Amino acid sequence: MPPSADPAPAAPAPSWARDLLLLALLAGALNFFLLGRLPLANPDESRYAEIPREMLARDDWVVPHLNGIPYFEKPPLVYWTVGLSRVLFGPGEFAARLTPALFGLGGVLLAYAAARRLYGRRAGWCAAAVLATCLLHFTLSRVLLLDMPVAMLMAAVLVCFLAGVHEPPGPRRRALFLALYAAAALATLAKGLIGFLLPGAVMFLWLLLLGEWRRLRPLHLPSGAALFLLIAAPWHLLAAQRHDGWARFYFIREHWERFTTDTHLRGEPWWFFGAVLLAGLFPWVGFLFPAVRAALAGGWARRREHAVGWFLVLWVAFIVLFFSLSRSKLIPYILPVYPALAVLVGGWLARLWEDGDPAPLRTGLRIGAAGYLLLAVALVVLAFRPGLVRGASQVTGLTPLALTLAAGLGLGAAGIAWTATRRGVAAGLGALGGVTILFLVSVIVAAPIFQRAGTRDLAVAARALVRPADEVFHYWAFYHDFVYYSGREVGLVSYVDELQVQFLDPAERARRFIDEAELRRRWAGPGRVWVVIRRRELDHPQSAFAAGGLTYHTLANTPVHALISNQP
Repeated sequence: MPPSADPAPAAPAPSWARDLLLLALLAGALNFFLLGRLPLANPDESRYAEIPREMLARDDWVVPHLNGIPYFEKPPLVYWTVGLSRVLFGPGEFAARLTPALFGLGGVLLAYAAARRLYGRRAGWCAAAVLATCLLHFTLSRVLLLDMPVAMLMAAVLVCFLAGVHEPPGPRRRALFLALYAAAALATLAKGLIGFLLPGAVMFLWLLLLGEWRRLRPLHLPSGAALFLLIAAPWHLLAAQRHDGWARFYFIREHWERFTTDTHLRGEPWWFFGAVLLAGLFPWVGFLFPAVRAALAGGWARRREHAVGWFLVLWVAFIVLFFSLSRSKLIPYILPVYPALAVLVGGWLARLWEDGDPAPLRTGLRIGAAGYLLLAVALVVLAFRPGLVRGASQVTGLTPLALTLAAGLGLGAAGIAWTATRRGVAAGLGALGGVTILFLVSVIVAAPIFQRAGTRDLAVAARALVRPADEVFHYWAFYHDFVYYSGREVGLVSYVDELQVQFLDPAERARRFIDEAELRRRWAGPGRVWVVIRRRELDHPQSAFAAGGLTYHTLANTPVHALISNQP
């Protein structure tokens, strides 16, 4: 069946459970490989691990806190899952990253289920392989952010809708629609109103453009709305009850102003997400345009005949357009489109596989081969010219691995190009997939070389050196990883970061957020004061330590940061 046609109901096959288990093992091995190897990155990973740590320490699962300050930018679902993981598996990095890894794995299984139901078993496997190994989905499955959970929950809403409207009235249809409402509620608890507004807009536009309103009956709205509110409403009501200013901050600043203004200083050009979409789909991007063309075969006049293809394309197009119009743009925002892209590409690849005709694949395979050849060349240049990269001293130690990987990618690119011309569909896809696995595993192995310097080692030293009555400040910065690994609150000097100090008592705000003059006063006092600072700022002509002449004692340092005190 071509991937542009509506699905035909089929009896469940016994291979479903076996396939899902095998996929979970294969994709899980990739997601979980060395997952806890790196320290949590600063700021995002450490922030989203610290908030659950403080929830557990305070025994308060309603009001998120960061550095002891109420933090209402996002709702708490991810904090709850990370906190539960910490309880079950301890405070390590693996436990902190388990949430995105599991949601990423869930997305792969969801892509398999959607594509298999729509286009058959082979399409399910192809879609799962595309999603598991495309660059952006793979990367964000291993990084503690909010985006992977909300993206996969939004995808679950849309997949449940697409499956539900093709089911006749009965228990299966009811179950799919109730799952839709539950997933929408969880997505709302993961990242706010977009969790149900964006999927809702996609569903509405599809029904409007295709005139398919009859497919909504029955919608199971009363029971579904009750389930949605039962899941999503309690936290919102409790948060509003606990803080008078919460509603305006959460609904106006974090939703409306984030979309319509430059308040968050995350502007990018209008084409930003188009470029991210294509780069993030690598190495499968060469198959996207023919897959879309097949999904929309016949154009507007035959849109009802190819309603599923129109739904998947609309899913991608609307979300890209929505975030492109936003004044706040970050790469992970586009993640919800990748399950739809995987199903589109997977369905198209499966049709070619069944036909046994490799000719339409050749352009896509050659694009993948060219991408890996460019990566091989870049690695060779990096091996012999490490000064082109920041932190060249670290990169120098990577030279043997870079040359080995460059050779592997170069040979792999040649193999992909050869199969594109000489072999069948299975061989071509197998070559591209094999080189991709080699590349992704190598990236994981080499990741410590490129990680930005953090303050974990200083935090570990501080746990032994800093007494409960001492004051600790961060100078001209806020190091989220220090707070997480040290387990203590800090003050900030001439800096606020994104901490929501408006929710602090004025006296507490004045105590913890100080300027240079106040630092000098406390530095000269009888109490012990600690400062975490970048080493280059110790000699900065405007810093209190260079311009002000403050005497300090270095108690611990790393190549980038130092832990200093006013007392030895």
